[in-house]
Amino acid sequence: MLLHSKILGQGEPLLILHGYFGMGDNWKSLANKFAKNFEVHLIDQRNHGRSFHADDFTYELMVEDLSYYIKHHQLKKVNLLGHSMGGKTVMLFAVTYPEIVVKMIVADISPRFFSPHHEFILEALNKVDFNIQKTRREVETVLKKYIDENGIRQFLLKNVYWKSKGELDFRFNLKSLTENNDEIGEALPSFTNFNGEVLFLKGGNSGYISENDEALISAHFPKAIIKTVKNAGHWLHAENPVDFYDFVVDFLNCINNN
Repeated sequence: MLLHSKILGQGEPLLILHGYFGMGDNWKSLANKFAKNFEVHLIDQRNHGRSFHADDFTYELMVEDLSYYIKHHQLKKVNLLGHSMGGKTVMLFAVTYPEIVVKMIVADISPRFFSPHHEFILEALNKVDFNIQKTRREVETVLKKYIDENGIRQFLLKNVYWKSKGELDFRFNLKSLTENNDEIGEALPSFTNFNGEVLFLKGGNSGYISENDEALISAHFPKAIIKTVKNAGHWLHAENPVDFYDFVVDFLNCINNN
């Protein structure tokens, strides 16, 4: 099945893949800026946003979803930008289909294995009963019992939509994400590499890319450059969009018209 996307601008294709519980729309502000120089594809990965729901949920499947998307849109060469889960997807895509990738940006994620750490979010989401919670405010009240950080709650609430008149639902496939949560932390397979140009951007206040990860990154991506987005955590593109944008366009050798 074909992934849902929103396509903006003209030029070389730049495909953006969001993180866990996210959607392409989360990147709309930056995409509008990138679209001055690129044909930007804001893609919803399977079980997220407006894309199809499926019981199966692995990085291998998300790579094949992306491959099918690229073929469907008759794209010969692409630039990839992936955040967190999306970063894991684009890394695996690049080592699987290196001939298609021109340049790649990986936002705040390492190729290494990550222990499952989203259980509290999934627990909160599964406590929501849309037969009882009929408004976004009521949904937020439930989430607040389990999630202290307002930013995370607001991020999750962007997924709440009117499924039908008087009936709310989540855009993501909560059942599949809950059952397959262990898949999100999977490492990039050993002895895989991509010899093209890669930029890793890490949040200055985030621990997802540590100094210990640099050797692993170099092993998989010999030409990788690692840069730090200051005053930003894991959601570095939202917390410091100005520096994030500048790093990306500089790496892509794109003229910054701002």
